[in-house]
Amino acid sequence: MTVGDGDAQIDAITSTAEDHLKVIWAALEWGGSPITIKGLAERFGTTPASASSTVKRLVRQGLLVHEPYGPILLTAAGERQAVMMVRRHRLIETLLVETLGYSWDEVHDEAENLEHAASDLLIDRIDAMLGNPDVDPHGDPIPDGSGVVSYPASARRLADALPGEHRVTRISDDSSELLSLLDSRGVRRGVVVTVVGHSGHGTIIRVGARQLVLTSEAGRSIILVDR
Repeated sequence: MTVGDGDAQIDAITSTAEDHLKVIWAALEWGGSPITIKGLAERFGTTPASASSTVKRLVRQGLLVHEPYGPILLTAAGERQAVMMVRRHRLIETLLVETLGYSWDEVHDEAENLEHAASDLLIDRIDAMLGNPDVDPHGDPIPDGSGVVSYPASARRLADALPGEHRVTRISDDSSELLSLLDSRGVRRGVVVTVVGHSGHGTIIRVGARQLVLTSEAGRSIILVDR
């Protein structure tokens, strides 16, 4: 079975391939670097050989560009597929939090399972029912039905932020454990934090009267904007 993409014919892709496209796209979001075969293997808990096989298949389908030992890049067709999967994922997360009482650290895995089964019509109905939200519960922007993604001005990673006051606008949902930990320490979307400085151990911030040292992982996961 094939689906058309302009003059090209692209084989229908599996849910595993959709997940790979989404991760490859997300690696570049918020100023990140292109992911590698090793990075893909680590992300999915597979071997480099398995990740390489998936990438080669997606290259043949016209969805990726990849040279040996180089970064993995999306073609225009691959980016369209990836953005639509991101839209599904983030709208489902928003639905689970706003209507079913899930907490923000519970929804990622649920959305991973549901996003492949939902039709485009269902996703559009969810979007309309929720009032066309701009962001998901973690602050990640939700692509619109045309695939347009809008980001806040002055956004920067905590790890790159200058000392001073900033507002938290996004926290990655890659780790539910990190989300839960940050939440317990008062680091949430919309909270104003003071960046004290950076050290070899991470980033030092103040939240209210509490001073915290956040790891480099947290520093990459948290996006700040001007207060």
